[in-house]
Amino acid sequence: MDTTEITVDTRNRQIADLTEAVADFCRGRGDGLLSVFAPHATAGLAIMELGSGSEPDLVDLLGRLLPRDDRYRHRHGSPGHGADHVMPALVSPSVVVPVIGGRAQLGTWQSVVLVDLNADNPTRRVRLSFLPG
Repeated sequence: MDTTEITVDTRNRQIADLTEAVADFCRGRGDGLLSVFAPHATAGLAIMELGSGSEPDLVDLLGRLLPRDDRYRHRHGSPGHGADHVMPALVSPSVVVPVIGGRAQLGTWQSVVLVDLNADNPTRRVRLSFLPG
């Protein structure tokens, strides 16, 4: 297995596009599987269309599902921070993408994104791991 870790700055954005980093990592690797993993209790990964309004739609949806108020038992950090700790149950901390000929097999409109609603921690790590097949 070949693996690397990238650092993502999520300051001033809640959805960070990782697609270019994924493509760069996969280039020249042949066929296999790419695991993308966020080792954080308050961030997740998704495969989605970008640039069509989907990003604010996702943030709005998560805001409706996980209101930022004092209903959570987990209460340290900024107001509503407990929602950040529940979010990875809805937006998984990992995704797996098939790779063929060194290219991630994403659909035409698909991008790999980091979803991070936690304003308390703007520096995130993401682990990319390639398992040859």
